[in-house]
Amino acid sequence: MRTWQVERRKRTRQLIELGGLVVKAGIVELTNDNRAIIYGAMLWIATKLEGHEGDRARDLWVAKGRQAFDAERRDEQNNQ
Repeated sequence: MRTWQVERRKRTRQLIELGGLVVKAGIVELTNDNRAIIYGAMLWIATKLEGHEGDRARDLWVAKGRQAFDAERRDEQNNQ
């Protein structure tokens, strides 16, 4: 396989995974699939991360994300 094909597949996988996170977080349903709202929220997140409290926001969001992943993993294990 050519290098550009490998890179294209990596990018495609990344985009699919990121889109899955948007769906998993319930954002699509909460915004009625309004792409302007979703994009605006992501721009707000980027601005927040670039600001003087970016490290604090990053730490809070990492903790929240880890808690959600851990809870999901526990639920999956309990349902097996």
